[in-house]
Amino acid sequence: MSLHFLHKQKKVNFFARLTDEELISLYKKTRNGDLIAELFERYTHLVYGICLGYIHDRDICKDAVMEIFESLFEKLLKHEIINFKNWLFSVAKNHCLMSIRKNAAGKRLMGVLLEELQHDTDKENNEQSAQELEMLRMTGDTEINNAVSQLKEEQNKCIRMLYHEEKSYKEISEQTGYSIPEVKSFIQNGKRNLKNILINHYGRK
Repeated sequence: MSLHFLHKQKKVNFFARLTDEELISLYKKTRNGDLIAELFERYTHLVYGICLGYIHDRDICKDAVMEIFESLFEKLLKHEIINFKNWLFSVAKNHCLMSIRKNAAGKRLMGVLLEELQHDTDKENNEQSAQELEMLRMTGDTEINNAVSQLKEEQNKCIRMLYHEEKSYKEISEQTGYSIPEVKSFIQNGKRNLKNILINHYGRK
């Protein structure tokens, strides 16, 4: 057994004797990632259970658990936490709700694109449009969100506010400073560009 392993084992055992609040306080002073690892060891099953209650997909839940604990490196430095377990429950719940909303927004956006492309297919009645429609149907939520991030800033912002945050044209206009005609134009052009990105890049992999 190496000295390195013995040192690590003693360090882990020492951390295990600390309360959650002591671990957090020490982390704020030292930025030692092993302290987050100890919290992960204590609460990974709790967070996984919370995620599974919302997302219902074991693989996605495993990814969500890692994302939540990775976010603690920054969050613990910004918040004063009295009861870590209760606070972590809220963090996990909010992460899951945001993930659900993001995926739902992606599905809504894909529904709009499919409807528009179906209209083009019926109107043009050609094989290329039919193939493009099939490509879009095979596109996943992650690919949609990645494609949205490739749009121009104003198109990206307006589309996310409309589909992810469910804001009206008026609300988008008020919060961005764009006129309502500009908002409509950014969204329309953004949807067209998004459709092209998905078809040209993701649909033809």
